[in-house]
Amino acid sequence: MNAYSFFLHLHSGFRYIVLLLVLLAIIRSWTGWLGKKLYSEGNRKLNLFAMISAHTQLLIGIVLYFLSPFVQFGSQTMKDATTRYWTVEHLTGMIIALILITIGHAKSKRASAAELKHKSIAIFYTLALVIIVVTIILSKRGLFGMS
Repeated sequence: MNAYSFFLHLHSGFRYIVLLLVLLAIIRSWTGWLGKKLYSEGNRKLNLFAMISAHTQLLIGIVLYFLSPFVQFGSQTMKDATTRYWTVEHLTGMIIALILITIGHAKSKRASAAELKHKSIAIFYTLALVIIVVTIILSKRGLFGMS
């Protein structure tokens, strides 16, 4: 197994941890916000772990980015849909999603009321998840394929 193959499998497998944690954080935040529930230490930890897992996935992805034969810089990069996707679109979509997760977590930390904490996570993590899912689907490999 070479470095590219190792990081490809690591990145592809770790995505399920990220998706699970972000999805759980979203579900708990929407039910907390709409159900007017207290913001618990468990909520805080779940939201933090979801953010940490997303940042970890980005770091793995950056290593993979520089090892990937699909990432190419040249005059034809933007003309070929596959090369453009892996060189530009995937990275851009995931960075935007990570920024949204980070903003949502920061706003949640600064909020004083439980309702506002839940609301920040619910809105920003949901937007990030939509971008993540759409970006993965655009790879034409689907959520359960290797990327």
